[in-house]
Amino acid sequence: MKRLVYFFTSILIVAFVILGIAFKMNQNGGNTAGNTLTIYNWGDYIDRDLIKKFEKETKIHVSYQTFDSNEAMMTKIEQGGTNFDLIVPSDYTISKMKKANLLEKLDQSKVPNIKYLDKHFVNLSYDEGNHYSIPYFWGTVGILYNSEMLNGMKIKSWKDLYQPELKHEIMLVDGSREVMGMGLNTLGYSLNDVNHQHLQEAKRKLQELMPNVKAIVGDEIKLMIENNESSVGVVWSGEAANIVQENPALDYVIPSEGTNLWFDTMAIPKSAKNKEAAYKFMNFMLDPKNAAINAEYVGYSTPVAAAMKYLPKEVANDKRFYPNLNNTKGLEVYDDLGKKNLSYYNELYLQLKMSKR
Repeated sequence: MKRLVYFFTSILIVAFVILGIAFKMNQNGGNTAGNTLTIYNWGDYIDRDLIKKFEKETKIHVSYQTFDSNEAMMTKIEQGGTNFDLIVPSDYTISKMKKANLLEKLDQSKVPNIKYLDKHFVNLSYDEGNHYSIPYFWGTVGILYNSEMLNGMKIKSWKDLYQPELKHEIMLVDGSREVMGMGLNTLGYSLNDVNHQHLQEAKRKLQELMPNVKAIVGDEIKLMIENNESSVGVVWSGEAANIVQENPALDYVIPSEGTNLWFDTMAIPKSAKNKEAAYKFMNFMLDPKNAAINAEYVGYSTPVAAAMKYLPKEVANDKRFYPNLNNTKGLEVYDDLGKKNLSYYNELYLQLKMSKR
């Protein structure tokens, strides 16, 4: 009988120990809303030391997860069952998520550092009043090229890419809005044009460019240009920022006809479990010193005007990545075109890609 008592007592003790460990792990590991902030962001899109700093200052554990496209991120949230507290969608995705009733309306009083944002980056078309999002990074779509490989040639516009000297030299980023936008801008049309005749014109214009196109790819463009495997690439500005400062033969230009002015933003999904922690993180990232650290690490442009004084002068004064937006014409933010119009863009883009094969 004693043996049975000892046996059951031992089981109870082990059970309580396991429960205690589980409770402790739950506190430290972030399975409770009160102690965990779950962030859903693009890969390698934050200085991890800032996460550690935030955790130390707030005693909130951060669970950091990544996605590789706006569409994948939005689909996951639409399907439900997620516990993301803070997400980083691009501008046009904010419009789509607002329409789908997926976003929390922000209490801006909980983000006092919003006052440090550049006036050019608030109250934009995708979220007037910034009721649902706060800018995280911004930039442009432009042309990265190696002047030495092109024997001193200077590129200033989309039209310059059609020169016969660039045959089989150009790398295009794999995106329907970016590539179709090139064609539209080259013809003087808006990036958000949905006129089918204009879009067909843009496709025909891009078809003329195809002999000069080496490939349509993703993140490989930056590496290929760094390794002198290609001399010209159409890229996002942040992809170019670090490498042009390291190699004087490289340059990045905002095409004279106009291009995309894009934003990635911070937002809170309605399904968030720890909204208070999300607000704290937003405010933390808008602190000028933190914003400068993050911009220097990632390479993209910060929307926090007060952060500029903390950036190296060669970065803050580089007009290729921090252009004077009062004097820069033709920069447009992508609108949400709607499913029907976006499908037409994608259809024309796919035809263009197939013709390249």
